[in-house]
Amino acid sequence: MVNFELRRDRIVARWRDKKTEWVIEPRYWRNSTIAITCLFILPLFLYGFPHILTMFTTANLYAAIAIPLALQLLGTGRVNFGPQLYLGVGGYTAALLNLHFGWNPAMTLMATILVCAAIALILSPTTWIAKGLYFSLITLILPLTFLDITYIWGDIFRGEVGLVGMSPLLAFKKVTWNYIAYYYLSLILMLLYLLVCDRTVRSRIGVSMAAVNENENVARMMGVRVDAYKVFFYVAPSILTGIVGWFIVHTFRTFAGVTYLPLEFMAKILIIVIIGGRAFLYGAIPGAYLISIVEDSLRRLGPVNYFVFPLILIALIVVLPRGEGLWGLYKKRRPRDYFPKLHVRRE
Repeated sequence: MVNFELRRDRIVARWRDKKTEWVIEPRYWRNSTIAITCLFILPLFLYGFPHILTMFTTANLYAAIAIPLALQLLGTGRVNFGPQLYLGVGGYTAALLNLHFGWNPAMTLMATILVCAAIALILSPTTWIAKGLYFSLITLILPLTFLDITYIWGDIFRGEVGLVGMSPLLAFKKVTWNYIAYYYLSLILMLLYLLVCDRTVRSRIGVSMAAVNENENVARMMGVRVDAYKVFFYVAPSILTGIVGWFIVHTFRTFAGVTYLPLEFMAKILIIVIIGGRAFLYGAIPGAYLISIVEDSLRRLGPVNYFVFPLILIALIVVLPRGEGLWGLYKKRRPRDYFPKLHVRRE
């Protein structure tokens, strides 16, 4: 029999040893609902500006990469400096299978998941073999090595030019409808990632993850399977990142390693995590939107952009609350609101 408990801020349903909660107090969900509603109605005001819709689609994809990375930081207790490796693996897998074998997007999605999972499983032992700086250096080198492979085997990966002409996910008669549809698809993908990671952090698994991140030896004494957790939380976020690569291939219909594998792209994703709020799940969204807007606005300056953009990023890191970023500004005004936070071990 299901037992219901009415508390001050939530309804709790219990069945045997399982528990489900529904928050009813507005301060827990009001502002998040308003923000998500604004993101959904945004295209209604930007219908005639496809360039801006593309910019916001890119922001959604940036956030979809940063959110699993934040989860991986807690689950493995290691700082991954090369999440774009699986972005490249997923993108090239989908593009090559679509171009050379005629696979449709649904088939390339399954192949992307399998290939990313296989590679991540092979590399996952590094999460408990290498520690601290050594793990970061390994993850830093891997995407750069993959980038070199795209040049060496240029007849397959097309080097700097990249692969073009892949099948689109959607194809409407009006071009503007395509921009709007891809914006909504990227938004749904980002929110789905946020929901999955949010529920993971709030669950019992999240408690075990926090124990692993705080002190691995103590976690082992508590009965937590530390190595298994590290492998899982290295593989799962890697698959999610690979799916973003698949989405890019079938959305923009072009994919080049020189765009997504270099250090510049890695630095951009890490800065999104820092500016949004170090390891705050929700902070990845405003961080991604801010970076996309600044990046797109500065392109009009021409070559000067390459000097001004890093200076603005450094200024934001210095000015924003240390370690809490944009989400820290929000917390000062709404200190009682609950949002999941990942505590990254300092090693």
